[in-house]
Amino acid sequence: MANSDAHAATDYAALASDIKRWAIELGFADAGISGTDLGDHELHLKRWLELEYHGEMDYMARHGHKRSRPAELEPGTLRIVSVRMDYIPPGTANAWSVLHDAEAGYVSRYALGRDYHKLMRNRLQKLADRIREASGDFGCRAYVDSAPVLEKALARNAGLGWIGKHTVLINRRAGSYFFLGELYTDLPLPLDTPASAHCGSCHRCIEICPTQAILGPYRLDARRCISYLTIELKGSIPEALRAPMGNRIFGCDDCQLVCPWNKFAQETAEADFAPRHRLDGAKLVELFSWSEDEFLRRTEGMAIRRTGYEGWLRNIAVALGNAPRSRGVLEALNARAAHPSAVVREHIAWALERQQG
Repeated sequence: MANSDAHAATDYAALASDIKRWAIELGFADAGISGTDLGDHELHLKRWLELEYHGEMDYMARHGHKRSRPAELEPGTLRIVSVRMDYIPPGTANAWSVLHDAEAGYVSRYALGRDYHKLMRNRLQKLADRIREASGDFGCRAYVDSAPVLEKALARNAGLGWIGKHTVLINRRAGSYFFLGELYTDLPLPLDTPASAHCGSCHRCIEICPTQAILGPYRLDARRCISYLTIELKGSIPEALRAPMGNRIFGCDDCQLVCPWNKFAQETAEADFAPRHRLDGAKLVELFSWSEDEFLRRTEGMAIRRTGYEGWLRNIAVALGNAPRSRGVLEALNARAAHPSAVVREHIAWALERQQG
């Protein structure tokens, strides 16, 4: 980024107010502005990595300090505009109802519709264009999970919410069901006040975690987290963690579902986030029958693609092993018992053993 005297006459307080208004007009639920100091969060990340809580997510340890030092990732950065976008669409099947239906597959509510990355990045680019029209050329770069960025720490410093004991950002007016994105800029915009924490003595998120991945307040061992196991992990799921996974086949929302602040969660007006292919409560046997071509076609443009077809079958096999015993489940598992993938075969064998009891 190249900062210059071109912005000398800009009223940055007015511009900051305009940026927040434009963000809302572009479909974001909120926006805030922070600086580049992430010292405390850098230490927290360092300790987390040293304990190897990141598992196979090697990308978390790459890039040196660029993740916690924005100006090293994008030279010239002075301020970060953080935005959030709600993602629960109206009419989505009740999450608890799906979790309690052991014959259905539970997909994390954020992944039911279109992948948010491109959608939000395009909106952030439009926001940058509006800023450029108002203030002249300036240095900026948009990020939505696309680079080493401590998005929750930046959003917290921008006043969009606090990081809860489950390590998810919580907003007092909107709970935690929202995506985050950032616009790194070289504009000396006025800073917003960081959000204060309001979890109090509540430990519901820690107590509810099916695999006990939340070791204590603000301490998440990703290696035990169902979101990690069903999405990031590419090999075998540790056997001791399979039964606790229940019917969760892509991600997990339990720690958010029990959070009292989510009584304030807002539904999204973004039609692209609406559930596709009845994935907000489809039956496991049906999903397990998808061919690879069907999987690729039906998940085009969706976050579910990230797990890959082999991971999809692996995850569903575990859920079928946890499902009530039935002829339909046995037939579905046996139909794929000779799958070419050793990982898929291993999890099917485990599921068959559970079903045959």
